[in-house]
Amino acid sequence: MSRTGLGRAGEAQAARFLEAQGYVLLARNWRVREGELDIVAQEGDTLAFVEVKSLRTRGYGAGEERIDARKQQRLAMLAERFLAAHPNLSFRQCRFDVVVVDYTHRPVQIRLYRHAFDPPNQ
Repeated sequence: MSRTGLGRAGEAQAARFLEAQGYVLLARNWRVREGELDIVAQEGDTLAFVEVKSLRTRGYGAGEERIDARKQQRLAMLAERFLAAHPNLSFRQCRFDVVVVDYTHRPVQIRLYRHAFDPPNQ
């Protein structure tokens, strides 16, 4: 499977998993010139910006370890753009979640990390 195909398959599995956990999906692959948010969803009164990591090898570490400070800063900026583009959304708080779809295990393992990181100071 290509890297793009793996990413799409992982995002589809993550979306189904999140819905089963009670999340309401608002957007998938939301794009602006600066980048993309994999999934934007609501869980209760919380808006979650969800980064999906699909693993086919452990050569670069666990998926949750692959979101460095630079990536966190980019996700925070994209979240701000999303909020500006959707001023009528109703929520009490925002957070950043990570879903790891781990194809190195059989059956595939899916791990959810709620509030995986706080946005860096910009």
